[in-house]
Amino acid sequence: MPADLPRLQRPSGPRPGVGIVHLGLGAFFRAHGAIYIAEAMQSSGGDWGIVGVSLMSPTQRDLLKPQGFAYTALELGPEGETAQVIGVVEDVLVARENPAAVLVAMTDPKVRIVSLTVTEKGYCHEPSTGRLNRAHPDIVHDLAHPDAPRSAPGYIVRALANRRAAGVRPFTVLCCDNLPENGRVVRGVTFELARLIDPDLAGWIEAEGRFPSTMVDRIVPATKPEDVERLARLTGVLDLSPVMHEPFRQWVVEDDFVDGARPDLGAVGVQLVRDVTPFELMKLRCLNGTHSSLAYTGYLAGHETIAETVADPAFAGYVRHLWRAEIIPTIVPPPGEDLAAYAAALFERYANPAIRHRTWQIAMDGSQKLPQRILGTIADNRAAGRPCPGLTLAVAAWMAYVGGVDERGRPIDVKDPLAARLKALSDAGGTPAARVAALLGVAEVFP
Repeated sequence: MPADLPRLQRPSGPRPGVGIVHLGLGAFFRAHGAIYIAEAMQSSGGDWGIVGVSLMSPTQRDLLKPQGFAYTALELGPEGETAQVIGVVEDVLVARENPAAVLVAMTDPKVRIVSLTVTEKGYCHEPSTGRLNRAHPDIVHDLAHPDAPRSAPGYIVRALANRRAAGVRPFTVLCCDNLPENGRVVRGVTFELARLIDPDLAGWIEAEGRFPSTMVDRIVPATKPEDVERLARLTGVLDLSPVMHEPFRQWVVEDDFVDGARPDLGAVGVQLVRDVTPFELMKLRCLNGTHSSLAYTGYLAGHETIAETVADPAFAGYVRHLWRAEIIPTIVPPPGEDLAAYAAALFERYANPAIRHRTWQIAMDGSQKLPQRILGTIADNRAAGRPCPGLTLAVAAWMAYVGGVDERGRPIDVKDPLAARLKALSDAGGTPAARVAALLGVAEVFP
């Protein structure tokens, strides 16, 4: 990497006031929601600058701080790459280093939205039921030490308690993770935790708080060292924390915010709706469901990326079968959407050779993803009397994957909250039937 290149710096000009605290400042939000928010301020003004919060690691803070918290978003199109510098992040806090500073930021009356991308496992809930996992170590800690939380729900509850005590209106909680009815999920775990700590607080949150559901969509592959080097050659400056993304993007948001306070998202293409559920179901099943299906089957077949996987005619036929015969029949089209055209556009996105979205990356945390992405579709097909061999194959591939050995006998680095338990169950099964029975008994995954 060129050592003499200047470091990326924040663009000059007036800086907005902070109006949003975002928990989990990873690549996806920086390549999606943060860009929309920056564009909304450019279009219509407003003080919606973002304070990012890393719940555990200081890495993102340490990379972004020397750059004034600016970063490059590199669009990877089939015909070429386009870079833009995003300067909407005002600061990054590390919760494990200074939880009090995070609570001060979340309690600030100017902050009207707390958004989240903490992945499915960050909500400390049981994916099969949506209920708070009271045995989760972070929840156990937050119940014992509510003034010094560790979990995302713990921070939300304590910050709302502090706002109530100070006579400050609550913030809107805006979940941007790939969860079905994500607003309902974060609302449920927030209420449940608040009731365990202070029932009066729970009543205030229920009456005054808002938890709109959202649907987010943009493929954001993990940034690799060679991406940083390529971007440096392209732009002539060194950015140690860029994000890569495809050209396509979509954000559907229920327009239900505390006192109506939000950026002018509609001006920059966000779909503001009364009910996000049909859009969410379309995306979770058509995109996320096939992404996971291709990730497990493709990885086991030796394909490194989704683009490589669908370039294989067998997998191209497989995913088209999933859409046509097993997924689209379970979905009521959202207003204005053509499901067959949506699936065809998805295939073109998957086939984009510039997007190196690794099957191993998509396969992470499968025990959290499987219920939302695949099992609900299987259940609907079974209820309708329709066979679903393709989705059943995806579940079988997941079961093989979590066994930790690929089709060539090589070890798989399985990243999952239940990885050790799943491998132990797989190893204990003497036959394929015994392995399947053991894994089907994992209640956190299979209802």
